[in-house]
Formats: sequence, structure tokens, C-alpha cells
Amino acid sequence: MTSNENYARRVLEALESDPDRIALWRDGEECTAGQFSRTVLAAAEMLRRHFTEDEIPIVAILTVTNSPATVTLRYAANLAGATVVHLHSTNAVDPTDQLAAAARHEILATTRATFLAVDKENADAARELCARLPEPPRLAALDALGPDVLDLSAGDPDLFDLGAVEADPEQPAVVLYTSGTSGKPKGVTLPYRVRSLYLQAGLQSPEPVVYLSTLPVSHSNGSGVDLALASGGTVVLHDGFEPGEVLRAVERHRVSALTLTPPQLYMLVDHPGLATTDRSSIRIISYGGCPAAPARLAEAVEAFGPVLLQFYGTTETSGISVLIPPDHFDPELRATVGRLTAEVRIRDVDDHRDLAPGEVGEVCVRTPFTMLGYWGDPELTAATIRDGWTHTGDLGSLDEKGYLRLHGRLGEVMKTNGIRVHPTDVENALLSHPEVAQAAVYCVVDDDRVEHIHAAVVLRPGTSADAGTLIGHVSAELSPKHVPAVVTFHDALPLTGAGKPDKQALAALHTDAA
Repeated sequence: MTSNENYARRVLEALESDPDRIALWRDGEECTAGQFSRTVLAAAEMLRRHFTEDEIPIVAILTVTNSPATVTLRYAANLAGATVVHLHSTNAVDPTDQLAAAARHEILATTRATFLAVDKENADAARELCARLPEPPRLAALDALGPDVLDLSAGDPDLFDLGAVEADPEQPAVVLYTSGTSGKPKGVTLPYRVRSLYLQAGLQSPEPVVYLSTLPVSHSNGSGVDLALASGGTVVLHDGFEPGEVLRAVERHRVSALTLTPPQLYMLVDHPGLATTDRSSIRIISYGGCPAAPARLAEAVEAFGPVLLQFYGTTETSGISVLIPPDHFDPELRATVGRLTAEVRIRDVDDHRDLAPGEVGEVCVRTPFTMLGYWGDPELTAATIRDGWTHTGDLGSLDEKGYLRLHGRLGEVMKTNGIRVHPTDVENALLSHPEVAQAAVYCVVDDDRVEHIHAAVVLRPGTSADAGTLIGHVSAELSPKHVPAVVTFHDALPLTGAGKPDKQALAALHTDAA
């Protein structure tokens, strides 16, 4: 792929090369590559017919998240040269978690979308949003939904020339809204160049990929969909993650690739149906989003074999490091997030000097995959990207072999018992206990402004470890100064939109109880 080639063109060419194969599967409905291709081209032709030439058009998408419409509309808009803005969610893990109307209104007002592409499930909500805007976008859909909605299916796919499709490498292709620490969504803006690099980097598969998508296709997971379709494979769409359904889908569709968060990987390992499921089709289980516990990874390797691939990265930078399948068999390497795939410096959080191997500081990244910036927020962009380096807010250290270890987030480090305590270290210690399935460690500040270590734990079914047992285990694994002051037990941990344990919610539960 050249730097100015539109990534969506590459996907469409792969679809047209084998029109009879199944490209998408959802809820028992199949869509062939030929059907899917013509739907995309018809929508692209109709959109381009209605775009003006004096500005780059912006197409906002509001559809059922993990549906063919979401994928179709992104390809159609990008083929037509537009920038896509997803109005679905800031949640990178749960497709059913949707943005509130107020947040969608603000995004539409900020981006000044040209079109708002919808499906029948979201048409009324879209009309309400438009009614509140002084300059509303025009509604569009892949169906005839009324006189106020442009019917994109009425386009002529034969009039759209794929051979003429190119893109300015630096033009925004997709805006992905993520949740910020302030609660206000941040619009990560990715250019066509980065979307093309995603596809180029991933198209190394020697055979077509059957990809099971349980994460939202409107977020970073969309690149996995692109890769599967461009490889000549199939995408199986699920409306979220349920371990039993995932195992059944793996066996039924002969799934070869899936992407999970660490807690989801643990749930698969713990599921009673795992032993009786035919998993021989799986070639890659990629996972990321939050640090994984070495002890639990050892169990996953035993369950799935040499197929685990850990990615560490951010929406702003894409991949930073990778732990390849053979590395998972080394107990020392399971404590890392792998070797670097980007240029990384570990910098002191106070004076910003580069730190030596083994020292803990902020992970700063320079890579061609870096975002253009946060849409409409130059101040936040300047604070995040400084002199070409993206400041991730993650704490990490490099070893002498170039493997990266993570130690939590900048704001999570606790000063207690006279030392700095990194929550990830205590979590890994807890998760090395044979009766602990999940753990989250967080800080609670008392009325005297003293910081205390708290731990929330989910036990494995049928076990009965108590707080004293786990505190003694942490003391032996780390030191007495690392032990939690309070250990609480839960049936399940609350999760953030990124699939990480929601430590703010856990701290709030303690405050409410007090």
C-alpha cells in the first residue's frame, strides 16, 4: 500500500476478488463479500454525489454498534473522502454502553458534521439531536427511513470507480472518542495514513482470518475487522462478550483470531465449557487494555497453547510493545508487556530526564502511528504531544533486554508506609494466590489525608480465602509495607469503558459505606 492509498479501497478490492465468500455474520444472518461490497459502493456513490467540493465532509455515524451498518458506513464515507466521527460510545470494550444524548449533541456541535448516518433503531434519536442544533447535519441511512433521510442504498455501485480512490495521508479518516480522566470525551483523530499503516502492518497472515469481534467495531477494534476482510476472511459480530457464547462461536465458525481484555481472557480460562470446546482453529488471541497478571497468563498458556499475543498501546499511539506467543512460556517475560515496537523513552515525572534501565518513570512514545491530535482541543493536544513525544501517563521501566514493564498510572501511585507503592505490583501479588480470580488495588485517603492501600478481590468459585490469608500472601510476595489495609470481596469488579477495573467506583463504594 502506498502512503496515499485509501485503506478502505484495499478492503473493497479484497471483497470483490471473492464475492461468494461470507464476509459478515451476525445473529444468524450472513452477508457475502459481493453483497457487502455493492452496499458499500452504493452508499459511497450517493454520499459523494451530495458532497460539496469546498470543504472536507464529515460523516457522523449513529447505529447499533456491532452491526454491519456500522462497518458499511465507515467504509463508504472513507471511500468517498470523508472524515468519520463515531457517536456510539467512549467504551472500547462493551458495544452496548452508549454515549448520553448530551455528549452526542456536544460532539455533533464540535465537529459540525455534514451528514449523520443512522439506522432505523437510532433514527428518532438522531432527529431529536438535529432538532437541537442551529445547523444540523443531513440525515442519511442504508434504507428508506423517511423523506428527511437520504437513502444511501439508492446509489449506483457501478458508477463508483475504486481505481480513482486515493486519500491525503494526513487528512483525518476517523475520530474515536475516548473517556478522559475529567469525564469529558476526547476525540482521538487518526489520519488516513495511520489507518493504512494499521492494515499494512497486519496483512502478514498466510491465510484468510476468521475474526470474532466482541469489542466495539466503532473503536480501535475496527482495525481487526479491516484486517480480516482484507485477508479474504470473515468477521463474526457479537453484541458484547459472554464467555460461553464466545466458546460456542469459536467452535461453530472455526474462529482463528479474537481480541480480548485480560479480564475477559481470565473468564474464558475459568469457564467450565472450555475443556469440551474445540479450540483447534484459534491461531491468535490478542489481548490488551490493562496490565495482565503473570500467574493468570500462565493458566491461559496452559489452556490455549502458543497463541497468546499481548499488545500494549494507547488509542493515541496504537502499539507500543508486543509480547509474542513464545515469550508467554517464560515466567520472567510474562511479567512484562513485551519488546518495543515504537520508539520509547522512560522519563522522570518531575524533571523529565531520561531514566536508566530498571528505573520507573512515565512511558513516552514517538511513532508514525501517532494521532493528529484531539479534535477541537489544541491545548490538550499540546499537553499530550510535546516535541513529537506522546506522554501516555503510564508508569513503566525497561530492562536490559529491551522488555517493558508497567507499574500503573501516574495518578494511581500511593505514598504509604514510607514508600511509593505501585498498585500493579500488589495486584500481581494477589493474583498469584491460587484462590484469587481477579484483583484491583487502589488508594483511599482518610480524613487526616493519609493514603491507605485497598484491595478488591474476586475469588475463584468454591474457594474461601479470607482477608488475613491474602494480606499474609502479599506480605510474603512483596513486603509488609505493601499489604492492603482493607480487602473487600466481590462477585464481579466494576469496569471502566477501557475494560479496566473501575478503581474510582470502588473507592466511592468504600466512601459511601463509611
